[in-house]
Amino acid sequence: MVGRPESLTVLSALAAVTTHLGLAATVSSTFNEPYEVARRLATLDHLSGGRAAWNVVTSYDAFTGENFRRGGFLAEADRYTRAAEFLEVARELWDSWGGTFEHQGRHFDIRGRFNTPPGPQGHPVILQAGDSDEGREFAAKDADVIFSRHSKLEDGRAFFKDVKDRLAKYGRSRDDLKIFPAVTYVLGDTAAEAAERAAEIRRAQVSPQTAITFVEAIWGRDLSSYDPDGPLPDVDPSPDDLISKGRAQLRGDRGATARQWRELAAARGLSIRELVVEVTGRQTFVGTAATVADQINEFVQSDAADGFIFVPHLTPGGLDDLVDQVVPLLQEKGVYREEYTGTTLRDHLGLGPARTAGTAGTAGTAESERQAS
Repeated sequence: MVGRPESLTVLSALAAVTTHLGLAATVSSTFNEPYEVARRLATLDHLSGGRAAWNVVTSYDAFTGENFRRGGFLAEADRYTRAAEFLEVARELWDSWGGTFEHQGRHFDIRGRFNTPPGPQGHPVILQAGDSDEGREFAAKDADVIFSRHSKLEDGRAFFKDVKDRLAKYGRSRDDLKIFPAVTYVLGDTAAEAAERAAEIRRAQVSPQTAITFVEAIWGRDLSSYDPDGPLPDVDPSPDDLISKGRAQLRGDRGATARQWRELAAARGLSIRELVVEVTGRQTFVGTAATVADQINEFVQSDAADGFIFVPHLTPGGLDDLVDQVVPLLQEKGVYREEYTGTTLRDHLGLGPARTAGTAGTAGTAESERQAS
């Protein structure tokens, strides 16, 4: 780890040296305030010529809460009601330019004058990544884009249908919300070469130290004395102690997870490191460029995705092969743009005008051959 810079600052710098890229900042609604976030996002939209986006997230753990004066953390239901009201207030602020604003609600009671004019998009694109029922409902009501972790075709189709079916009750069409699974890719000249390279990448991504740390998060114990190339610990997870606070896997039943891992390791003869490689693997598209292009297109045409968030295994340069080898094949199929037809991120994503505070989305149009985003 080399540090985690503040995203809006970094994206403001990137705005000066890019032309078409969307600039999405992840900003928590749990430990921030609407007035400041709305100002920063409106400023980024101006600096970028209308390419700003906000990935609205909630912060669930005490580890994060300890960084703030309020401390602690909110219950899950409260996190989502605060997030929904936070976004509502931000929209009210963007729409209030030239006048005054006043909001009285459960989480926010503010009034005054918003001092930053709206950017070229009116409102930044709103992204959301929740997979719980509350998260899906929040996205259906308020988001322009939802990140999905469902990178398998059938899982993706089920998620896609569930979220899109929720839109109508909020007066929104199915094209008003784009669904982008987070995916990876590995290319080779042959299927066998791609599979071999994919296995090498996964093992490189899980060092011995990484494997032990990952298992410690479930066991809640110091496992530094264990051999990462040996079997899983024969002791049960600690019911109280948490070695790694703030990790997503700690939210579930750690005992049940440990039992599942033991069963998997026993059935396949996996060491600690091999098990972690197995349970954390998320390689979606593996094959030749032609095969991967076909798989990407199948996802979109079969209603499993509107597009993708590609997560390269190398930085920088991790998307070069995809751009050079796969994108031209998608363009030949007529399912990926060959040039930009607009200037803002909303244009690039095929989204309508920004929703103003308290209004429903506008109806979209469907294409006979859907364009991947």
